[in-house]
Amino acid sequence: MRGAIVGWFLLALLGNTAVADDWPQWLGPDRNGEWNERRIVRKFPRKGLPQEWSVPVSGGYSGVAVADEYAYVTDRVTEPEQKERLHCIDVNTGTKLWTFDYKCAYENISYTAGPRATPLVNDSEVYTLGSMGNLFCLDAITGRKLWSRDLAKDYKIRMPVWGIAASPLLWKDNLILQIGGAKGACVIALDKDSGEEVWRSLNDRASYSSPIIIDQAGRPTLLVCTADSVAALNPRNGEIRWRYPWAPRGELMRVATPVVQGDRAFFTGFYDGSLMLRIKQDEFGYEVLWQRAGRSENDTDGLHSTISTPVFDGNYIYGVDSYGQLRCIDAATGDRIWEDQTAVPKARWATIHFVKHGDRYFLFNERGELIIARLSPEGFDEISRTKILSPTRQQLSRRDGVCWAFPAYAERCIVARNDEEVVCVSLED
Repeated sequence: MRGAIVGWFLLALLGNTAVADDWPQWLGPDRNGEWNERRIVRKFPRKGLPQEWSVPVSGGYSGVAVADEYAYVTDRVTEPEQKERLHCIDVNTGTKLWTFDYKCAYENISYTAGPRATPLVNDSEVYTLGSMGNLFCLDAITGRKLWSRDLAKDYKIRMPVWGIAASPLLWKDNLILQIGGAKGACVIALDKDSGEEVWRSLNDRASYSSPIIIDQAGRPTLLVCTADSVAALNPRNGEIRWRYPWAPRGELMRVATPVVQGDRAFFTGFYDGSLMLRIKQDEFGYEVLWQRAGRSENDTDGLHSTISTPVFDGNYIYGVDSYGQLRCIDAATGDRIWEDQTAVPKARWATIHFVKHGDRYFLFNERGELIIARLSPEGFDEISRTKILSPTRQQLSRRDGVCWAFPAYAERCIVARNDEEVVCVSLED
């Protein structure tokens, strides 16, 4: 009886203890834009949210990663010489613990604020991928270099106009990267401990879309949206399980990560509009359910996302169209259900980053505002809004600057960056 009472007490204690989450990679722990921590504010206080700390950084588009109470963020400096940097910050105190930097001259790429890819933390290693293809594996605690690769040199990358942007993905011992290398190396896997090549796949050009792992026919499958196709690969050896050719309609602007629900996978791009595939569950194959695109960037159909990754919720998809229109579309057809322009001001490439938290969403818009809202086929229901950061101009010089980097949600906080600082703001209730 005493053991049962003790067991019940421990279960009750654990049940009332909110365990802090990490955000160790692009789109969070499961790479799906969901945040599950408890004791989070339901509505922002009138006086705003308390800022825990602020640390100076320079320019960059890359998101923040948080693991084991450490935050990792990349940036770029140009004086006295061009360098990319990775900073490690104590989440509890805001103390910058170390900075790792390396020479990196930007050549023949546009929008030069800084790195694009979000760092990836795994156990005691952190992986960082720069705009020109410089890949490093560092000790996550000390910043000591464990190994590195110059991917542009090693794979003769056909450099996209915005540089290398897809965030690294780890599957078992394979570090998977979309880089657009020559000789069948659009997507590569490297051994996470040594950096040696495990496999290469696809002759496609690289897009800016980060790959994900899905389940198909009972097997882990790598889903990647390149500049030329949507493809499913065996993550163990790079074997092509199927490939749907999808040529871009204009300048390549595919940034959004594929979003999947059940047997449906959704893809979107600024010029290319929307594509919905059914992922067959009894074999390696696909079916095109629908594809829609407007006549121009000002006359769009379905959803033409630029930077933002949409969310797939039930039978509906919510995302940001080419000029900041928050839209709900029917997942069965692509038909527009509603459109709203209050979440972010209208502007070319206006951006909102979505994170699902229970029955609500946290929306971080390019004006540096954090919004709590409900998204449903009935409309956009804004619950609360507050300012987190000020827009800065290195990422985009127009409209008084932007905040385009995806924030991290961890330790019951939001950790966000612009071109001047990275801040930690408590969201604890």
